Amino acid sequence: MERLGDTLTDAGMPRLASRVFAQLLADDDGRMTAAELTDRLEVSPAAISGAVRYLTQTALIGKERTRGSRRDVYVVQADAWHGAMLSRDRVLAQLEAGMRSGVDAVGGTATPAGRRLQLSVAFLEFLAERLGALEDEWSERRSQITDSWPAGA
Repeated sequence: MERLGDTLTDAGMPRLASRVFAQLLADDDGRMTAAELTDRLEVSPAAISGAVRYLTQTALIGKERTRGSRRDVYVVQADAWHGAMLSRDRVLAQLEAGMRSGVDAVGGTATPAGRRLQLSVAFLEFLAERLGALEDEWSERRSQITDSWPAGA
């Protein structure tokens, strides 16, 4: 799992978050407490806290609490990247709206700044359109992949 963690770090994810995510992916049920992560990765509880905060904010993992317990359990879903990308879609929509209002604020497309902002808006619109199509394609592809898996996998 160190190799996957290193690859994720090289791709821009913080180092410990990469290691935590790799550890959860490799765990049979994809569920671990902070104490288990601390022991497995041999780091401090505070370090785990920062890593899981990053991973939950990026929607790569979720946090659950076992009934009757005060301990949080961190969970990675089988399709973790899908959830993270959907979360990014919302962020892109917010960026698009902000840039769209900025076009007029800098004098519209008659100005170089307005043209740059308008081009950014157009790119984000294009990206949103393609992400919608990819979402549909992925749903079909995911079914093709998982249909042959044993029940409960």
